[in-house]
Amino acid sequence: MIKVAVTGAVGRMGSGIIKKILELNDMEVVAAIEIPNTPLEGKDIGEAIGIGNIGVKIQDSINLENILKSTKPDVLVDFTIANAAFETIKTATNLGINLIIGTTGFNDIQKKEIANMVKQSSIKSVISSNMAIGVNVFFKVLKDLTPILNDFDIEIIEAHHNKKKDAPSGTAKTAFELIANELNRNTGEVAIFGREGIVGERTKKEIGLHAIRGGDIVGEHTVMYVGDGERLEITHKAHTRDVFIAGVIRSLRFIDKAEPGKISTMSDVLGIN
Repeated sequence: MIKVAVTGAVGRMGSGIIKKILELNDMEVVAAIEIPNTPLEGKDIGEAIGIGNIGVKIQDSINLENILKSTKPDVLVDFTIANAAFETIKTATNLGINLIIGTTGFNDIQKKEIANMVKQSSIKSVISSNMAIGVNVFFKVLKDLTPILNDFDIEIIEAHHNKKKDAPSGTAKTAFELIANELNRNTGEVAIFGREGIVGERTKKEIGLHAIRGGDIVGEHTVMYVGDGERLEITHKAHTRDVFIAGVIRSLRFIDKAEPGKISTMSDVLGIN
């Protein structure tokens, strides 16, 4: 039985993950953690997310260390915001608890520190900007396609709901980094985040990233390879957050096989490196 702690437990992803785990017989929720000073503290998480009492009370993240020590989860799952998730990762790695992180928006310094924390603690982890199985096949296609179309102009367009706080999305950034690496381009020099005013002609090296926000769009990503007289568009559309939850469940079942001290990705989970 895989014992799971979930942060952001009443959020869109957290509650969906908890509901799915309760349908399965090989894992269980042992801790449901929410924001500091949450008014829901002490309430049963099942009641809070509309599925009835499950015997797990919502707890305040201020007490995270004690919560993890007392509930002893095998894995902590985090889909929150970058700064909060960073502190959660610090606490969990200090306690030797494995991690599945779908939070996006970490800066470069945080990413390096997370990698160091995982390495030094020798925990097992899956950290991905997008847990959807189809998106990770999308990444594989981009990796294979980019060297073939290396003389085409490349633009990345992403669209999400109006509640998303970071832009461009973590998935768009991952696609950008993958493409830039395949082309041996410096990511710090070639990214163009939207265009405004008299920007001059497009250079051959630049890669555009464009963010759209509106309504309840779950997540859409398109990479355009544009040549003279033709273009190829590779698109992934998520219709429901269930696709991300499916990836989390695959990751939970993979985590025991993950390499200690290494950040595994969904490519590792799916075996498509």
